[in-house]
Amino acid sequence: MAASHRHDLAQLNGTPRRRLYTGADLARARTIEDLRARAHRKMPRFVLEYLEAGAGEETTLERERDALAEWRFLPRTLTDESERDVHGTLLGTRAAMPLAVAPTGLNGIFRRHGDLALAEGAARAGVPFVQSTMSNDRMEDVARVPNLRHWWQLYVFGGEEVWQSLVDRADAAGCEALVLTTNAQLFGRREWYARTRATKTRPSLATLANAARHPQWTLRTFSHGMPAFVNVRDHVPKDRRGFFDSAFWIREHMPKALSWDMVAKIRDRWKRPFLLKGLLHPDDVRLALDAGVDGVILGSHGGRQAESSVSALDVIAPARAIVGDRIALYMSGGIRRGSDILKALALGADAVLAGRAPLYGLCAGGADGVHRALEILRDEMRNELGQIGAPSLAHLGREMLVRTDSLPLPSEAAQPAG
Repeated sequence: MAASHRHDLAQLNGTPRRRLYTGADLARARTIEDLRARAHRKMPRFVLEYLEAGAGEETTLERERDALAEWRFLPRTLTDESERDVHGTLLGTRAAMPLAVAPTGLNGIFRRHGDLALAEGAARAGVPFVQSTMSNDRMEDVARVPNLRHWWQLYVFGGEEVWQSLVDRADAAGCEALVLTTNAQLFGRREWYARTRATKTRPSLATLANAARHPQWTLRTFSHGMPAFVNVRDHVPKDRRGFFDSAFWIREHMPKALSWDMVAKIRDRWKRPFLLKGLLHPDDVRLALDAGVDGVILGSHGGRQAESSVSALDVIAPARAIVGDRIALYMSGGIRRGSDILKALALGADAVLAGRAPLYGLCAGGADGVHRALEILRDEMRNELGQIGAPSLAHLGREMLVRTDSLPLPSEAAQPAG
């Protein structure tokens, strides 16, 4: 079942005319879609394909949104809605909401020092930021962002000295948690993004021509040259440190036999909270629990890896049954609304990670745009809690949701109790 956005139900023959806000006044952005629309206005095509594209026919990308659309709230009424507390707890520490900014690589292509901007926006919003191994700002520089809860995402590539160096640097930088991505040792076929290149390392003429029509983006992003993978550059051969060459060299040297033995080695070296990201099979969740990690992040890598896979939301209930309250259970994928977060929590997640939503904010307005994206999600959560009659996040549960394929409700649901 495809997700449906029937905006036309409120229109007659195209009136009133409706447009998303794409202007520079971030306070006028009412939804994540407004920020997304501004990002599409400002960014060249190849950047948007990198940001938006999924693997293959993008069926997993579609599933992430469809899975959320398949659930409907059963609102309660005449409840106390005066507080609507949306604070969450991540790894035992209070956060402004149960959300972390997901790790995303190559953020320097959206804006120079994009990782610093994401970190600043997250810190202002009171949520953690997970910095990627493939980021374009040094982890030590990001670690100096005031009031930041800094997590480090780890890719394993090259010799063992590489991941050991990154883990030790993350420890020295004071990172709160380490997040090992498990489902990207072999990159998915991102066909639409690949079509923006003439060769493996050279953009097509059409791509260059389109980028030339965005001079402000070019000036803001490439005024000091192409972004570099500064956290791993020293581990790449000197003759492969160019922008494209380094990215493909790292991909080529990711071990295709990454295993639970490596998880055990990392667990032994890293003494702070350790999470595994990219799990979707309940058996892997069970193995993660046995491996002694502190949490798992269900997710499909934003629909950019396996094609036609389930979404994280589809797996929350069985994963919760496996882990109980012994480790943290997070999910990532498709978060665009505060109501999406509430659905994930009601189904059993402790928190969510959001990737594209804060990136739309980054494209729209740097650190201020990231903060605005997170502010929008938090405001929507508070409003929606009141709409469904839940005084706080603690009152959310599976009983507040019904799947669309279970509608209409059976008549026995209306029988009086007792």
